[in-house]
Amino acid sequence: MIFAISVGIAILLLALALWTVVVRDTFAAVAGFIPYGLLLTLAWLVLAAVDVALTEAAIGAGLTGALLIRAASRLHATEAAAQAEQPGLALRAAAATAATAVAVVIAACLLRLPDPAPTLAPDVARHIQSTGVGNPITAVLLSFRAIDTLLEAIALLFGVVGVWSLAPDHCWGGRPGLAQVVSPNDILVYLARVLPPIGVVIGLYIFWAGADHPGGKFQGATVIAAMWLLVMMSGLRDAPAVSRRWLRVVLILGPAIFIALGVLGAVVAGAFLAYPDGWAKLWIIIIELALLPSLAVTLVLLLVGPPQRPEVST
Repeated sequence: MIFAISVGIAILLLALALWTVVVRDTFAAVAGFIPYGLLLTLAWLVLAAVDVALTEAAIGAGLTGALLIRAASRLHATEAAAQAEQPGLALRAAAATAATAVAVVIAACLLRLPDPAPTLAPDVARHIQSTGVGNPITAVLLSFRAIDTLLEAIALLFGVVGVWSLAPDHCWGGRPGLAQVVSPNDILVYLARVLPPIGVVIGLYIFWAGADHPGGKFQGATVIAAMWLLVMMSGLRDAPAVSRRWLRVVLILGPAIFIALGVLGAVVAGAFLAYPDGWAKLWIIIIELALLPSLAVTLVLLLVGPPQRPEVST
């Protein structure tokens, strides 16, 4: 039964991937990409990689899908001209040859892997007790590869700065997006009143459980960010002006505390981002707790886009 489900998921994944690449309409490509991400989530679940499945559902299909939908809507005005362009036969042949060559190289690398495949899992299992956490994914991301996680958080922060830089000069420091006007009796307003408390609790649980079970800050922050976006889409709350000091403090709070503890680790434990004996789990929880609101705000600001309305003083 599991084998049949795995084969079915693989066939659908290949079909959706082919559709997303071949179709010329941008919105149709995005419409294929989102179910592709959801099917990929199921594939990771079949492989018992629950943490990866949660990340794929939240970031891959959810956040990335929303970003692509927004990009497709902004490209709609210029898409007709782009579709009118027809690449020549030579260009098509070159693209097909390059794609085939990449696929062959990847297949050859996979077929030539030693048996058993090289893995660092035994090393993680031997040293995970020193971190104090039970989830090996959390141990790897916040201990053995903490510098990578720090750089990811900083990269997202720079992404927000890049989005803000696209704002017109007269809107700098203002509010992102357009003001949402929704009927008070609209179903979206009802959902925005009912779902956020539930979603925030679920997000916090996913975050807290990540120390010893599948979950973590990225997945929890994505759920919380989705609840905030729902409230803004319903018109119950407007997007905050990017000049607000509290917003900027929250944005840098997580990376700043991460760096501060890294420097403190260099002083008391002899290496940047090293944890003193017996304090690893507490420091990891502090870092994740600081990153949670920063990531949630970052994801929301990436989705709502650059400031488009000057802030009106009241």
